[in-house]
Amino acid sequence: MNYIRVIPCLDIKDGRVVKGIHFVDLQDAGDPVENARLYEQEGADELAFLDITATVEGRQTTMELVKEVAAAISIPLTVGGGVKSCADIENLLKAGVAKVGINTAAIQNPDLIKEAAQAVGSPRLVVAIDARRNGAMPSGYELVIHGGRTLTGQDAIAWAARCRELGAGELLPTSMDTDGVKNGYDLELTRKVKEASQLPVTASGGAGSVEHLYEAVVWGKADAVLAASIFHFREISIRAAKEYLHSKGLPVRL
Repeated sequence: MNYIRVIPCLDIKDGRVVKGIHFVDLQDAGDPVENARLYEQEGADELAFLDITATVEGRQTTMELVKEVAAAISIPLTVGGGVKSCADIENLLKAGVAKVGINTAAIQNPDLIKEAAQAVGSPRLVVAIDARRNGAMPSGYELVIHGGRTLTGQDAIAWAARCRELGAGELLPTSMDTDGVKNGYDLELTRKVKEASQLPVTASGGAGSVEHLYEAVVWGKADAVLAASIFHFREISIRAAKEYLHSKGLPVRL
């Protein structure tokens, strides 16, 4: 059975977990290792770790902190931020990471996806797709890079379809418009990414309630749900989220 995965996300800046709105206005949300341990205890299926300023600052992911978090948990860890090459991906995998997320570098050099898939295997490769609504795009969504700071002029859904052709294993679409607002995921974006790629898709950006998680799966066709604010600020526990999804008939690991 394919279980719906519930994934808390650690957005990392200056060694701390932070959470913002529309990718800015960041608030401190605690220590990464402490949060990671808590989320595993609560029943998280996986954990995401995103070094949100690595690409903008032109540096690699904070490797020592990645190793600390990986060593503290036994559930799969996905790490992204500042990943530019196959060597970066392989170094993260050696550090105990289960999957590596790539975004800006893949858009600037699509062959990186193909090379990485051949080097480490598609199942270990997650392509993050940051998008914002733009009516000038055929799909209504434009790709953004550099942590939402740079518009690409590329259609986000067309890119999702190409990611499959290049060898991506999973996709992580995040809507800039809904990120951190807690009014719900952009279900249209999630659904379009799923339909265009037919890859496992994780909904991201905007969860504010257990109902939003349910909607992401049922209406957004997501295979997993990622959230940050509601878990970091202890508004909803992972256990409560999974029990709700289970009560609605969705397959989750309790």
